[in-house]
Amino acid sequence: MSKEGFTRFYAKRTSLMKASEIRELLKVVESRDIISLAGGLPDPQSFPKEEIAEIASYVIREYGEMALQYGTTQGARVLREALSKFMAKFMINALPDNILVTTGSQQALDIMARTLIDPGDIIIVELPTYLAAINVFKIYQPNFVGIPLDDEGMKTEVLEEKLKEIYSSGKRVKFVYTVPTAQNPSGVTMSIERRKHLLELAEKYDFLVIEDDPYSHFLFEPIPFKHLKAMDREGRVIYISTISKILSPGLRIGWIVAENELISIFERAKQSMDLHTPTLNQFIVAEALRRDIIDRHLPRIKELYRMKKNVMLQALEEYFPKDSRWTKPVGGLFVFAYLPEKIDTKAMLPKALERGVVYVPGQSFFVDGSGRNTMRLNYSYPTPEKIEEGIKRLGQVIKEELGKS
Repeated sequence: MSKEGFTRFYAKRTSLMKASEIRELLKVVESRDIISLAGGLPDPQSFPKEEIAEIASYVIREYGEMALQYGTTQGARVLREALSKFMAKFMINALPDNILVTTGSQQALDIMARTLIDPGDIIIVELPTYLAAINVFKIYQPNFVGIPLDDEGMKTEVLEEKLKEIYSSGKRVKFVYTVPTAQNPSGVTMSIERRKHLLELAEKYDFLVIEDDPYSHFLFEPIPFKHLKAMDREGRVIYISTISKILSPGLRIGWIVAENELISIFERAKQSMDLHTPTLNQFIVAEALRRDIIDRHLPRIKELYRMKKNVMLQALEEYFPKDSRWTKPVGGLFVFAYLPEKIDTKAMLPKALERGVVYVPGQSFFVDGSGRNTMRLNYSYPTPEKIEEGIKRLGQVIKEELGKS
């Protein structure tokens, strides 16, 4: 083998495959005694382990011939029917045939990218937006346009001006990708008025909307909202969700809701990926939904995360520099912090690791390269004691960095 190794065999697109900063940080955390404020891991206390163990045994005994066999690419009918009933509780009316089961919502994003993006297509995302979505979309070489957020979500008035500019130049937008409810990484939720405005713009300018919805079950305040898919009159909204945060990420079950024509092309894309999502896991989730395990456990999980969020916000007030600011999340698993402009959070990360605390630098969440002084902080996984200690250590590192400048 030559000195250059195998690089001469790689497809050109591999140069666009960026390692997830979050995944790389989790490797570091696994190997050292570090307080992790990085990944969006659910609290292990939230897993209904005994019930899942009983369900797994029941499924194998009662449905073993089907649950242990190959399955259809679209997903087990029993799960798609259970998901249809589950979503009807929050006003998303989806027939089983309009649902494609995926291996986690990350595969759903990959399917979106494979089937919808050609090189040079314009796609619109929030500033900041979900890092893993950026990474998968980037492989297919779109042109990103970022729209800023405030406490009411994506600024759709800015979006409208940007759309006028794009369409006046003879170009068009393929889709808008949004996490409208308890957004990752900011925790903010799009207002009803802006949701209506977004859908009006989608109709006027003829683009699709991808609604990524992992966190809407974790709203800490009684905020009025409707899912974009529940407001969809023309079939323009493609809805993505997952049981990772509300049951178990290890089961790797996500799903897509879309019009039949779209589901058909998404199904073909999935066939070349993994043939189908693990059948046994699908039957386990279907039975968990049938037994209302998620609905019973959600209030406890929500209260647990509300308490942890409050611990983090209080610690930030106590230990972070006074000229810092951060979001006050209405739901989800994260706080997004903005530090003084002098701070480069990516450059500061090794110093935080030396102090035994880790976070996700914020710049990777911005498609325009901004956010150099930002960071995402997770409160769902660490204990309250570790949240406070982690923020205390991080505050010390930040203040030292400011003292040097």
